[in-house]
Amino acid sequence: MMNVTITDLRANLLKYLKIAQKGEQINVTSKGAPLATLTPPAIQRNEARERLKQLAKTAMINDIVSPTHETWDAIE
Repeated sequence: MMNVTITDLRANLLKYLKIAQKGEQINVTSKGAPLATLTPPAIQRNEARERLKQLAKTAMINDIVSPTHETWDAIE
């Protein structure tokens, strides 16, 4: 998530709107205090969620914490 000051946002509004349109969330601050958050259009978020759901159907989740039975030179 990107943070920008209100002054920077005013000076470069079109630039930040294009960034938000591409999917990036942008926090707008004034004197370090949060004012607002620019987010991508809801339709893009919904499309992204759908793509993630489709990926989740084919994803393989395995145990990555337990030791393997392989021997590494660095371990010895």
